Amino acid sequence: MNTRKDSISVFGAGSWGTALAVLLSRNGSPVTLWCRNSTQAQTMQQQRNNARYLPDTPFPESLRITADLGEAVRVSQELLVVVPSHSFRAVVQDIAGAMRQGQRLAWATKGFESHTGLLLHDVVAEVVHKNLCTAVVSGPTFAVEVAKGLPTAVTVASEFDEFASDLAQRLHDDTFRAYTSQDIIGVEVGGCVKNVLAIAAGIADGLGFGANTRAALITRGLVEVMRLGLALGGRQETFMGLAGLGDLVLTCTDDLSRNRRLGLAMGRGASLQQALASIDQVVEGVQAAKEVRSVAQRMSVEMPITEQVYDVLYNAKLPRDAVHDLLAREQKSETLI
Repeated sequence: MNTRKDSISVFGAGSWGTALAVLLSRNGSPVTLWCRNSTQAQTMQQQRNNARYLPDTPFPESLRITADLGEAVRVSQELLVVVPSHSFRAVVQDIAGAMRQGQRLAWATKGFESHTGLLLHDVVAEVVHKNLCTAVVSGPTFAVEVAKGLPTAVTVASEFDEFASDLAQRLHDDTFRAYTSQDIIGVEVGGCVKNVLAIAAGIADGLGFGANTRAALITRGLVEVMRLGLALGGRQETFMGLAGLGDLVLTCTDDLSRNRRLGLAMGRGASLQQALASIDQVVEGVQAAKEVRSVAQRMSVEMPITEQVYDVLYNAKLPRDAVHDLLAREQKSETLI
């Protein structure tokens, strides 16, 4: 099969990968969506939708589905990875084995890598090579709203300005706005830490603590994002933008967020296992809490909200006790970092 310069392959047929594939296809790009499960891929190709994640979103004619990863790499110059962070390295390794010179790689996955605490651009540099043209897509997005064509804005970050501009142009339409940035680190940190803080906001709401508490958690949570992001090399202005504050507010305040829903369930008395079972999808904040805490400790960055979320998830700390311990911290001046 010949490669088309205007085509793009999306790797990962979950809700977000499917929504981005539909968006890109609607915007005029020939799109190949890779699905790991061959039976699921065949069903989606025949039914022309993703019945599990986005059943009410029909596929455009220019969107095709395959379970052949090598084929998905071959047919496009642009490659976009949208898989959970715990499987990111393995998928990128498989892609790297089929890549050729001149292809460009982007990802819309959020999170630190499990067990290593690496940001995903560092994983790509290890797996492929440091001179690869790369970009990351992040921001305040729910897949179902993007699939419905509701107004949305994201950030496309890359050290390669031409790639950022090209990818943003592909995504951009009347209801989807894509801004560009050069701050890959800041965009990646914002997209990861917000999941942990959304669990905290959900716990507080599940305990019935109200809007005042939620606003305080979001505000102080942003400080934690900035502390860690700056320590890792991100830019302060990034954390006040879509990939920082924007994504944090969205994830902490709306029940479409799986991380917030997990916190709500635990605040209302459910165990972690019960909360995960009720959601029945990957909840990135659970693993992120472990990785963010580890990176913060390594960098000597104070992140008290993250620490309490970790204790609730992994040390069986009662949610009410976690909130009490946050409120009992020593009085101090408010600082932004």
